[in-house]
Parts: sequence; C-alpha cells; structure tokens
Amino acid sequence: MQAVLNYPKIAVIRPQGCLNAANALEFERDMTTALAQNGISILVVDLARVESLDSAGLMALLSTHKLALSLERGFQLCAVAPSIRIIFELTQLDRVFEILEDKPELAAT
Repeated sequence: MQAVLNYPKIAVIRPQGCLNAANALEFERDMTTALAQNGISILVVDLARVESLDSAGLMALLSTHKLALSLERGFQLCAVAPSIRIIFELTQLDRVFEILEDKPELAAT
C-alpha cells in the first residue's frame, strides 16, 4: 500500500489512494513501525497521493502523532492537497499537526 523511504534520522511514508476504515489499521501499523525504528527522529507522512481521508484515517494519524510525542520524535505531514487540507481545517487538526507546505515560496502570496 505505501512506500517507505528511510533517510538518516528521517522516515518518509507515502500512502496512496484512500485512507479509510478499510486500511487505517495497516496505515497506522506502518507509521508506528517506521517511527519506532532506532535512529529515527522524524516521521514525515507525504499525503500527495492520498485521494480521500475519513475519520479512521484521521484517527490513525492522531494516534501516531501521540506516539511520536511520547517518544519525543517529530511527526510532520507534507504535500497535503487542498481537498484533504480542508478536512484538517474543519476539524481544527491543522492546529495539531505540523503541516509542511509543498511550495513555501507561494505561502506569502
């Protein structure tokens, strides 16, 4: 389902398609496994290929975020499409998660 790329101290997970009740447990397990690796200090979840996100997908992200905090590790989201970002904004989870911008040079416009 997802490709996991490891860089020194950074793990990147790239889920694809829908993050929903059908695959949320697998997604959470993949994130937890990546986060728990020795030497990993930051987990980045690249949401560029995610088409939809439901409450189960959000809960998987929240659970992993909580684990990252307890392990004193970073947890970031990146490449969040506008259709997915609105979910974070409506639930006010954009205030909880660190969301990296795709193109920071456009942030000022």
